[in-house]
Amino acid sequence: MSRPPPSDKGWLAHYRELIGSWTRRGSSRPDAEDAAHDVVANMLRNGDAAVLDPKAYLYGASQNRLNGEIRRQSRREQVSLDELPDAEHPVQSDPESAIRAAQLADALKAALAELPLKCRQVFLWNKLEGYTQAEIAQKLGLTQSSVEKYMRRALAHIHDRLQDHAPH
Repeated sequence: MSRPPPSDKGWLAHYRELIGSWTRRGSSRPDAEDAAHDVVANMLRNGDAAVLDPKAYLYGASQNRLNGEIRRQSRREQVSLDELPDAEHPVQSDPESAIRAAQLADALKAALAELPLKCRQVFLWNKLEGYTQAEIAQKLGLTQSSVEKYMRRALAHIHDRLQDHAPH
């Protein structure tokens, strides 16, 4: 029995099927679409000619992407201030602490704005979104060494710019 000829559409023929499959397995549709988009974008960027079985690659790589997202989300538990016990609420020690906190936030925003786009993106994805450096490297199509370099640069820059806000 001979195999049917491969589809001219390649991975595109499996996209809708993949999204439906992941949403039936419990992933949200936006997460499934994001995972598939990231995998397809990576395939197109790197050339999909090396992919022997587009369907298997799309499913496997999307599964890895969804698993990474689940791990990332589980690393950062979010609790609203209203749900925190009184003993764990941030305490303002003096009336000027709110002003100092606002000044520090403004200084941080300014320092981040001074960074090159990739430096800022690496810092924010790692520190605020919880992505690992390896995940960031994959998302941006960079080497992990480059991501580490961007992170060091961002941390040094922010450290320098926020020195005036350090407690004495």
